[in-house]
Amino acid sequence: MRNHVPEALAAMTVEPVVLSVRSGLFEPPVYRAGSGEPLVFLHGAGGLGHGSMRDLETLARDYDTIAPVLPGWDDTDGLQHVDDVHDMVVFLQDFVDAAGLRSFFLMGHSLGGMFASELAAARPDLVRKLVLVAPIGLWLDESPVADFFTALPSELPQLLCADPADPTVAALFQPPSDSEERAHAMYLQLANFAAAGKFMWPIPDRGLKKRLHRVKAPTLVLWGESDRVLSPAYGHLFETKIPNAELVTIPGAGHLLPLEKTEQLVAEVRRFLG
Repeated sequence: MRNHVPEALAAMTVEPVVLSVRSGLFEPPVYRAGSGEPLVFLHGAGGLGHGSMRDLETLARDYDTIAPVLPGWDDTDGLQHVDDVHDMVVFLQDFVDAAGLRSFFLMGHSLGGMFASELAAARPDLVRKLVLVAPIGLWLDESPVADFFTALPSELPQLLCADPADPTVAALFQPPSDSEERAHAMYLQLANFAAAGKFMWPIPDRGLKKRLHRVKAPTLVLWGESDRVLSPAYGHLFETKIPNAELVTIPGAGHLLPLEKTEQLVAEVRRFLG
């Protein structure tokens, strides 16, 4: 793994610590900041190297926020040992054991929301409360999930964001001026999307609907009203499939809700987690 921290991560001013999991079979970098109740955050298909630290920095004001880089993302090793979503759940159990966590809040965005749902269903004893932000994992024939894998780089802002012209959002998609950094950023995006494809292609349905009834933790489902990747109809579906869930839809946000409307999202999380 390259010892490289993208500029977007520097905003959190926290250096990742490599954690040995399963006797060194996995060595995920872990970003940890803040104090209070532990909150494990699972990132989406873009990894943690695409500006997704502003939300974590805000969460760290109130919680001991723990964000591992999942195997295969952000130029890390280990995906070769993860064949399917069930292996990922085993990895996550091993990760929280290695981190010394016995009971925690759990939050996941997009693909990370699917992994968080699966972990909460498999190990309800670990998860005190669950926050799902536009999670994938279900399928509606009448509202297919958008295939962002085939989107051109110029098309991603329109697909992922409610208002691509918003200066804060536009900055996320601004390529580095340095040619070497630009090439590395493109490499990371391709590698991250390749990792995500293992769990999302051809459709992001790995049977989660058959397991959501096992989620015992009170659950907050957050959705952007203008999500073009996952229709808000999926939010209502998650709300009905999870026994003790509430759905909050946030206006003016798309699929990158944590970055588009960070303060609103964190306010809802604080209200829910306490």
